[in-house]
Amino acid sequence: MRIKKSVPRKTFLFFNSVFLLAVAFICVLPFVNLLAVSFSSKTSVVARQVTFWPVDFTVSAYSFIMKNSAFGKSLIVSVQRALLGVAVNLTLIVLTAYPLSKPKEHFAGRSIYSWYYVITILFSGGLIPSYMIVRYTGLINSIWALVLPGALPVFSMLVVMNFMRSLPVELEEAAYIDGANHIDTLFRVILPVSTPALATVTLFSFVGHWNSWFDGIIYMNKVDSYPLQSYLQTMVVNPEAFFRNMAITGQGSSEIMVYLSLINARTANAAQLFLATVPILCVYPFLQRYFTTGLILGSVKG
Repeated sequence: MRIKKSVPRKTFLFFNSVFLLAVAFICVLPFVNLLAVSFSSKTSVVARQVTFWPVDFTVSAYSFIMKNSAFGKSLIVSVQRALLGVAVNLTLIVLTAYPLSKPKEHFAGRSIYSWYYVITILFSGGLIPSYMIVRYTGLINSIWALVLPGALPVFSMLVVMNFMRSLPVELEEAAYIDGANHIDTLFRVILPVSTPALATVTLFSFVGHWNSWFDGIIYMNKVDSYPLQSYLQTMVVNPEAFFRNMAITGQGSSEIMVYLSLINARTANAAQLFLATVPILCVYPFLQRYFTTGLILGSVKG
């Protein structure tokens, strides 16, 4: 049976939809401008003729990127970091959240361990102690320096823990009656029904690793070891490094002059920034449908 909506309700839904569409439109405009700049000529960009549509369409900026070896290396480092980081994060999240989701009768020290993890959210040792730990463990210039310091994201662990607490206890009791142990119960019963929470924290973890740039600058001494966002940050701060890097990596001076006549630092920056967002745009639509469910259910205490 359809419920007839009142006039105030219809009015609210109309203005709410208009407002949300306007907010979404405003959020998309900078990205559209970035894409337009990346496909525009150097002259039109310098003259500030580009708004939301390319002027004098060209793919020279993307051709430049394809010949820039530093961009390709940093992209590979970011892909390795994201894949390795997400795997490590999910493994530790599951192995930590499952025992902490048990009641005190089954896990006597649950409160102590829970507070131990919560304190790490509120307080940290600071940048210098973190750097010293990474340095003296021999992780400088290693991919593990980007993964291990944040191996267990506590907030994501709490989301999964609360999600597991909200599951019916009868699921585990039925598994125990059938002779399953904790390992069987976790992998055959709990994880299959925890897809929304796991998808949510996977998205958190992937976006966090992909967008992180500061730790790459701190823990990596060579540009070749930079993840993509660290490389882009240095390029945005020092745009001339684009062309200087090509000269250092062996590109011919005549080729550099050709690119200088076709693009400038702004078009090259725009193209690289756009390419850096493509993986997020590819991953997010597949995990977005789990996002709200996993986050809401994971925030409800059992």
